[in-house]
Amino acid sequence: MAVLVIADHDGSAVRDTTHKTVTAALALSSDVDVLVVGQGAQAVADGAAKIAGVRKVLLAESAGLGKVLAEAVEATVLPLAGGYDAILTPATTDGKNFAPRIAAKLDVAPISDIVEVVSADTFVRPIYAGNALETIQSGDAKKVITVRPTAFAAAGEGGSAPVESVAGADAPKTTFVAEEMVKSDRPELGAAKIIVSGGRALGSAEEFHAVMEPLADKLGAAIGASRAAVDAGYAPNDYQVGQTGKVVAPMLYIAIGISGAIQHLAGMKDSKTIVAINKDPDAPIFQVADFGLVADYKTAVPELMSALG
Repeated sequence: MAVLVIADHDGSAVRDTTHKTVTAALALSSDVDVLVVGQGAQAVADGAAKIAGVRKVLLAESAGLGKVLAEAVEATVLPLAGGYDAILTPATTDGKNFAPRIAAKLDVAPISDIVEVVSADTFVRPIYAGNALETIQSGDAKKVITVRPTAFAAAGEGGSAPVESVAGADAPKTTFVAEEMVKSDRPELGAAKIIVSGGRALGSAEEFHAVMEPLADKLGAAIGASRAAVDAGYAPNDYQVGQTGKVVAPMLYIAIGISGAIQHLAGMKDSKTIVAINKDPDAPIFQVADFGLVADYKTAVPELMSALG
Protein backbone atom coordinates (compact mmCIF):
# COMPACT_ATOMS: atom_id res chain seq x y z
CA MET A 1 0.00 0.00 0.00
CA ALA A 2 1.37 3.41 -0.99
CA VAL A 3 0.19 6.74 0.42
CA LEU A 4 0.52 10.24 -1.03
CA VAL A 5 0.46 13.23 1.35
CA ILE A 6 -0.27 16.63 -0.20
CA ALA A 7 1.86 19.05 1.80
CA ASP A 8 0.58 22.18 3.51
CA HIS A 9 3.13 25.01 3.35
CA ASP A 10 3.54 28.78 3.37
CA GLY A 11 5.62 29.02 0.21
CA SER A 12 8.95 28.76 1.98
CA ALA A 13 8.60 25.90 4.48
CA VAL A 14 6.28 23.02 5.28
CA ARG A 15 3.85 23.66 8.11
CA ASP A 16 3.55 21.49 11.20
CA THR A 17 0.24 20.21 9.80
CA THR A 18 2.20 18.33 7.13
CA HIS A 19 4.31 16.53 9.72
CA LYS A 20 1.15 15.47 11.56
CA THR A 21 -0.48 14.23 8.36
CA VAL A 22 2.64 12.17 7.62
CA THR A 23 2.15 10.53 11.03
CA ALA A 24 -1.39 9.56 10.00
CA ALA A 25 -0.10 8.28 6.66
CA LEU A 26 2.56 6.14 8.34
CA ALA A 27 -0.22 4.46 10.31
CA LEU A 28 -1.53 3.25 6.94
CA SER A 29 1.73 2.29 5.24
CA SER A 30 5.49 2.62 5.43
CA ASP A 31 5.50 3.75 1.79
CA VAL A 32 4.68 7.46 2.17
CA ASP A 33 5.44 10.07 -0.47
CA VAL A 34 4.86 13.81 -0.11
CA LEU A 35 3.61 16.02 -2.94
CA VAL A 36 4.61 19.68 -2.76
CA VAL A 37 2.54 21.91 -5.05
CA GLY A 38 3.42 25.56 -5.55
CA GLN A 39 5.58 27.95 -7.49
CA GLY A 40 9.22 28.50 -6.58
CA ALA A 41 8.78 25.84 -3.91
CA GLN A 42 12.13 24.03 -4.04
CA ALA A 43 12.91 25.06 -0.44
CA VAL A 44 9.59 23.59 0.66
CA ALA A 45 10.37 20.30 -1.07
CA ASP A 46 13.82 20.19 0.53
CA GLY A 47 12.17 20.71 3.93
CA ALA A 48 9.63 17.97 3.28
CA ALA A 49 12.46 15.59 2.37
CA LYS A 50 13.75 15.87 5.93
CA ILE A 51 10.54 14.54 7.51
CA ALA A 52 11.21 11.14 9.06
CA GLY A 53 9.47 8.26 7.30
CA VAL A 54 9.02 9.96 3.92
CA ARG A 55 10.08 7.76 0.99
CA LYS A 56 10.31 10.51 -1.65
CA VAL A 57 9.09 14.03 -2.35
CA LEU A 58 7.34 15.04 -5.56
CA LEU A 59 7.61 18.71 -6.54
CA ALA A 60 4.97 20.13 -8.91
CA GLU A 61 5.08 23.79 -9.88
CA SER A 62 2.84 26.12 -11.89
CA ALA A 63 1.21 29.55 -11.55
CA GLY A 64 -2.11 27.98 -10.54
CA LEU A 65 -0.44 25.78 -7.94
CA GLY A 66 1.27 28.85 -6.53
CA LYS A 67 -2.19 30.06 -5.52
CA VAL A 68 -3.33 26.53 -4.53
CA LEU A 69 -6.29 26.67 -6.90
CA ALA A 70 -8.39 23.54 -6.38
CA GLU A 71 -8.67 22.89 -10.10
CA ALA A 72 -4.90 23.03 -10.56
CA VAL A 73 -4.23 20.76 -7.58
CA GLU A 74 -6.82 18.24 -8.80
CA ALA A 75 -5.36 18.22 -12.32
CA THR A 76 -1.88 17.67 -10.88
CA VAL A 77 -2.88 14.87 -8.50
CA LEU A 78 -5.04 12.81 -10.88
CA PRO A 79 -2.17 11.61 -13.11
CA LEU A 80 -0.29 10.55 -9.97
CA ALA A 81 -3.25 8.86 -8.25
CA GLY A 82 -2.82 5.54 -10.04
CA GLY A 83 0.32 4.84 -8.06
CA TYR A 84 -1.31 5.32 -4.64
CA ASP A 85 -3.96 3.59 -2.55
CA ALA A 86 -4.65 6.62 -0.38
CA ILE A 87 -4.27 10.39 -0.76
CA LEU A 88 -4.08 12.41 2.46
CA THR A 89 -4.01 16.12 3.17
CA PRO A 90 -4.42 18.21 6.33
CA ALA A 91 -7.99 19.40 6.98
CA THR A 92 -7.05 23.03 6.36
CA THR A 93 -8.95 25.58 4.29
CA ASP A 94 -6.99 24.53 1.20
CA GLY A 95 -7.27 20.81 1.91
CA LYS A 96 -11.02 21.03 2.41
CA ASN A 97 -11.22 22.86 -0.91
CA PHE A 98 -9.36 20.49 -3.21
CA ALA A 99 -9.81 17.07 -1.52
CA PRO A 100 -13.54 16.71 -2.38
CA ARG A 101 -12.77 17.65 -5.98
CA ILE A 102 -10.07 15.00 -6.21
CA ALA A 103 -12.43 12.42 -4.67
CA ALA A 104 -15.20 13.31 -7.12
CA LYS A 105 -12.90 12.91 -10.11
CA LEU A 106 -11.75 9.52 -8.76
CA ASP A 107 -15.41 8.58 -8.14
CA VAL A 108 -14.85 7.78 -4.46
CA ALA A 109 -16.37 9.12 -1.25
CA PRO A 110 -14.07 11.56 0.57
CA ILE A 111 -13.30 10.73 4.19
CA SER A 112 -13.08 13.97 6.13
CA ASP A 113 -11.43 15.16 9.31
CA ILE A 114 -10.15 11.84 10.66
CA VAL A 115 -8.72 11.74 14.18
CA GLU A 116 -7.58 8.11 14.23
CA VAL A 117 -6.45 5.42 11.81
CA VAL A 118 -7.82 2.06 12.94
CA SER A 119 -6.74 0.04 9.91
CA ALA A 120 -6.13 0.45 6.19
CA ASP A 121 -9.86 0.91 5.55
CA THR A 122 -11.26 2.01 8.92
CA PHE A 123 -11.06 5.49 10.45
CA VAL A 124 -12.49 7.56 13.30
CA ARG A 125 -13.89 11.04 12.75
CA PRO A 126 -15.86 13.48 14.95
CA ILE A 127 -19.53 14.22 14.28
CA TYR A 128 -22.18 16.42 15.95
CA ALA A 129 -19.71 19.26 16.56
CA GLY A 130 -17.27 16.85 18.16
CA ASN A 131 -19.76 15.48 20.68
CA ALA A 132 -19.53 11.97 19.22
CA LEU A 133 -16.96 9.92 17.36
CA GLU A 134 -17.91 7.88 14.32
CA THR A 135 -15.98 4.83 13.14
CA ILE A 136 -16.30 4.39 9.40
CA GLN A 137 -15.12 1.64 7.07
CA SER A 138 -14.53 2.47 3.42
CA GLY A 139 -14.94 -0.04 0.62
CA ASP A 140 -13.35 2.24 -1.97
CA ALA A 141 -10.18 0.89 -3.54
CA LYS A 142 -8.63 4.36 -3.40
CA LYS A 143 -9.16 6.67 -0.45
CA VAL A 144 -9.08 10.46 -0.29
CA ILE A 145 -8.74 11.61 3.30
CA THR A 146 -8.44 14.89 5.17
CA VAL A 147 -6.67 14.67 8.52
CA ARG A 148 -7.40 16.74 11.63
CA PRO A 149 -3.82 17.72 12.54
CA THR A 150 -4.56 18.35 16.22
CA ALA A 151 -5.28 14.63 16.67
CA PHE A 152 -1.82 13.41 15.62
CA ALA A 153 1.71 13.97 16.87
CA ALA A 154 4.11 15.58 14.43
CA ALA A 155 6.54 13.30 12.59
CA GLY A 156 10.12 14.08 13.48
CA GLU A 157 13.01 15.29 11.36
CA GLY A 158 16.00 13.30 10.20
CA GLY A 159 14.79 12.02 6.84
CA SER A 160 16.74 12.28 3.60
CA ALA A 161 14.20 11.51 0.90
CA PRO A 162 15.02 12.24 -2.74
CA VAL A 163 13.13 15.07 -4.48
CA GLU A 164 11.67 14.45 -7.93
CA SER A 165 10.01 16.98 -10.23
CA VAL A 166 6.59 16.11 -11.71
CA ALA A 167 4.32 18.01 -14.06
CA GLY A 168 2.33 20.80 -12.44
CA ALA A 169 -1.03 21.66 -14.00
CA ASP A 170 -2.73 25.02 -14.33
CA ALA A 171 -6.41 25.97 -14.05
CA PRO A 172 -7.32 27.55 -17.41
CA LYS A 173 -11.00 28.02 -16.52
CA THR A 174 -10.27 29.64 -13.18
CA THR A 175 -8.88 33.11 -12.62
CA PHE A 176 -7.18 34.18 -9.43
CA VAL A 177 -8.50 37.63 -8.53
CA ALA A 178 -6.95 38.79 -5.26
CA GLU A 179 -6.13 37.87 -1.70
CA GLU A 180 -5.90 39.82 1.53
CA MET A 181 -3.14 38.70 3.84
CA VAL A 182 -3.30 39.46 7.54
CA LYS A 183 0.15 40.37 8.84
CA SER A 184 0.96 40.02 12.50
CA ASP A 185 4.00 39.72 14.72
CA ARG A 186 2.12 37.18 16.82
CA PRO A 187 2.15 33.41 16.15
CA GLU A 188 -0.27 32.05 13.56
CA LEU A 189 -3.43 30.87 15.33
CA GLY A 190 -3.43 27.32 13.98
CA ALA A 191 0.17 26.64 15.00
CA ALA A 192 0.47 28.69 18.21
CA LYS A 193 1.64 27.04 21.44
CA ILE A 194 -0.32 29.56 23.55
CA ILE A 195 -3.68 31.11 22.65
CA VAL A 196 -5.67 33.71 24.56
CA SER A 197 -9.25 33.81 23.37
CA GLY A 198 -12.04 36.26 24.11
CA GLY A 199 -15.82 36.05 24.00
CA ARG A 200 -18.86 38.26 23.69
CA ALA A 201 -18.70 39.13 27.40
CA LEU A 202 -15.94 41.62 26.60
CA GLY A 203 -18.67 43.92 25.32
CA SER A 204 -17.05 45.83 22.46
CA ALA A 205 -14.28 45.71 19.88
CA GLU A 206 -12.35 48.35 21.81
CA GLU A 207 -12.56 46.36 25.04
CA PHE A 208 -11.67 43.13 23.26
CA HIS A 209 -8.43 44.54 21.89
CA ALA A 210 -7.62 46.47 25.06
CA VAL A 211 -7.86 43.29 27.14
CA MET A 212 -6.56 40.63 24.75
CA GLU A 213 -3.62 42.30 23.03
CA PRO A 214 -1.51 43.22 26.11
CA LEU A 215 -2.04 39.71 27.53
CA ALA A 216 -1.12 38.07 24.23
CA ASP A 217 1.99 40.24 23.98
CA LYS A 218 2.99 39.32 27.52
CA LEU A 219 2.62 35.59 26.85
CA GLY A 220 3.85 35.57 23.24
CA ALA A 221 0.45 34.14 22.35
CA ALA A 222 -1.91 34.16 19.40
CA ILE A 223 -5.35 35.74 19.81
CA GLY A 224 -8.55 33.78 19.26
CA ALA A 225 -12.23 34.58 19.61
CA SER A 226 -15.55 32.84 19.94
CA ARG A 227 -18.03 32.95 17.09
CA ALA A 228 -20.25 35.24 19.16
CA ALA A 229 -17.40 37.74 19.51
CA VAL A 230 -16.66 37.60 15.79
CA ASP A 231 -20.33 37.94 14.83
CA ALA A 232 -20.60 40.96 17.15
CA GLY A 233 -17.70 42.60 15.31
CA TYR A 234 -15.26 42.51 18.23
CA ALA A 235 -12.67 40.47 16.31
CA PRO A 236 -11.93 39.61 12.65
CA ASN A 237 -13.01 36.31 11.10
CA ASP A 238 -9.50 34.87 11.10
CA TYR A 239 -9.53 34.94 14.92
CA GLN A 240 -12.50 32.56 15.16
CA VAL A 241 -11.94 29.28 16.99
CA GLY A 242 -14.58 26.59 16.66
CA GLN A 243 -16.39 24.23 14.35
CA THR A 244 -16.76 26.89 11.66
CA GLY A 245 -13.46 28.55 12.50
CA LYS A 246 -10.03 27.13 13.26
CA VAL A 247 -9.51 23.89 15.18
CA VAL A 248 -6.60 24.39 17.57
CA ALA A 249 -4.76 22.35 20.18
CA PRO A 250 -2.12 24.58 21.81
CA MET A 251 -0.19 23.74 24.95
CA LEU A 252 -2.15 26.48 26.77
CA TYR A 253 -5.57 27.90 25.90
CA ILE A 254 -6.91 30.77 28.00
CA ALA A 255 -10.63 31.47 27.47
CA ILE A 256 -11.75 34.86 28.74
CA GLY A 257 -15.46 35.68 28.87
CA ILE A 258 -16.35 32.64 26.72
CA SER A 259 -19.38 30.65 27.85
CA GLY A 260 -18.36 27.54 25.91
CA ALA A 261 -20.99 26.80 23.28
CA ILE A 262 -20.68 23.41 21.60
CA GLN A 263 -19.45 25.07 18.42
CA HIS A 264 -16.54 26.67 20.26
CA LEU A 265 -15.64 23.62 22.33
CA ALA A 266 -15.34 21.57 19.13
CA GLY A 267 -12.46 23.78 18.07
CA MET A 268 -10.35 23.87 21.23
CA LYS A 269 -11.17 21.04 23.62
CA ASP A 270 -8.07 19.07 22.57
CA SER A 271 -5.82 21.83 23.98
CA LYS A 272 -3.30 20.40 26.44
CA THR A 273 -4.19 22.83 29.26
CA ILE A 274 -7.38 24.92 29.27
CA VAL A 275 -7.82 27.89 31.60
CA ALA A 276 -11.27 29.48 31.76
CA ILE A 277 -12.15 32.86 33.27
CA ASN A 278 -15.88 33.52 33.49
CA LYS A 279 -18.12 35.07 36.13
CA ASP A 280 -20.90 32.53 35.43
CA PRO A 281 -20.15 29.41 37.52
CA ASP A 282 -22.46 27.35 35.30
CA ALA A 283 -20.73 28.26 32.03
CA PRO A 284 -20.16 25.10 29.92
CA ILE A 285 -16.52 26.08 29.37
CA PHE A 286 -15.77 24.91 32.92
CA GLN A 287 -16.70 21.34 31.93
CA VAL A 288 -13.60 21.08 29.73
CA ALA A 289 -11.31 23.46 31.64
CA ASP A 290 -8.31 22.15 33.57
CA PHE A 291 -8.33 25.34 35.63
CA GLY A 292 -11.42 27.47 36.09
CA LEU A 293 -11.67 30.89 37.72
CA VAL A 294 -15.15 32.20 38.52
CA ALA A 295 -14.43 35.93 38.37
CA ASP A 296 -15.04 39.07 36.35
CA TYR A 297 -12.33 39.35 33.69
CA LYS A 298 -12.03 43.07 34.52
CA THR A 299 -10.52 42.02 37.83
CA ALA A 300 -8.91 38.70 36.89
CA VAL A 301 -6.97 39.77 33.80
CA PRO A 302 -5.21 42.76 35.46
CA GLU A 303 -4.27 40.48 38.36
CA LEU A 304 -2.89 37.94 35.89
CA MET A 305 -0.93 40.64 34.08
CA SER A 306 0.50 41.81 37.39
CA ALA A 307 1.50 38.27 38.37
CA LEU A 308 3.24 37.76 35.04
CA GLY A 309 5.37 40.80 35.81
